[in-house]
Amino acid sequence: MSHLSVTAGFLPLIDAAPLIVARELAFAEEEGLDLTLRRAPSWSALRDLLTFGQVDAASMLSPIPVAQALGLGGGAAALDALMVTSLGGEMIALPDHIARQLDGVDRADPFALRAALPMPLRIGVPFPFSIHAELLYRWLGEGITVQTVPPPLLPDAMAAGELDLFIVGEPWATGAMDRGIASLLLPGTTIWRAPPDKVLAMRHDRAEADPDLTGRLMRAVWRACRWLRLRENRITAAEIMARRPYLDLPPDLIERAMDSGVEFFEGCATFPWRSQAEWIGARLARRHGLDVAQARHAAQAVFRSDLYRLHLGPAGADLPAASSRLEGAVSEPGLHPAAAGRVLLLPDRFFDGAVFDPDTA
Repeated sequence: MSHLSVTAGFLPLIDAAPLIVARELAFAEEEGLDLTLRRAPSWSALRDLLTFGQVDAASMLSPIPVAQALGLGGGAAALDALMVTSLGGEMIALPDHIARQLDGVDRADPFALRAALPMPLRIGVPFPFSIHAELLYRWLGEGITVQTVPPPLLPDAMAAGELDLFIVGEPWATGAMDRGIASLLLPGTTIWRAPPDKVLAMRHDRAEADPDLTGRLMRAVWRACRWLRLRENRITAAEIMARRPYLDLPPDLIERAMDSGVEFFEGCATFPWRSQAEWIGARLARRHGLDVAQARHAAQAVFRSDLYRLHLGPAGADLPAASSRLEGAVSEPGLHPAAAGRVLLLPDRFFDGAVFDPDTA
């Protein structure tokens, strides 16, 4: 097998683990890839690196390829979400002086918490086109105002008194709590049990023009996700991610942060459901005054379940019978129809019990 060179970008977050593990544990090498990883300082910087071809792929916020398909955010190139690389892992935190105002409120009850929060709040999100922002809009309402701060800087912004609440991927929430900057309000999975947080993204033209490279990279990352599903591998994963080129943080902090509810593999976690893309597209369209039906159509084409089936089916990945589903309809782990046999799906309920049906306008 001839070796191919490929560069992928990431931000220093727990859910960059599939790319990091793919490189460091030789899953990429075994696929004939010379994988180089490039750390970016912010999501806008990483989006631009990918858009302008300075990296071949990226661990990317799932709404960014959808936003670009809708003409939002300034990115010129079409991006594809080849597979999901993490579900959940978002944490919502607030400073202690606000947390004390919530004494006696059931922290497991998102309705009670929402009613008790002293609105309006100065809210920080890692990027406007992020599942993080969508979770807050979904929970607190479309009327909230958010400001963008790169994930590693969100705790410092709260420490400086600039934010009253932030939502961020790990390990930055755990680190903020360790430093006494913030208290945990609730995990993002309380709002949506299985939100597609990160995807493996490539430029559409590159994914189409070089299917061999695309397939090799997808298989390497999928195998890394499968390895990460085992709890006994978390210590090794934390030690790898702690290294200076990656998160450059203490391994024990990273290991604790990996218990944030992030899911890398189980329950078809890596499958790019087109209905998830439609959900994101519909919400972005309504917020930005776009035609919702057109946005949903454009969005669903971005989540490449076709490439997932092509490249990962032969590798042994579970393949659902359909590429869209009712989002929010699974309340308990269970077996569901597959392309062959049945597949396990994990709970994906919304906090208010609503269901998104991709077959309705």
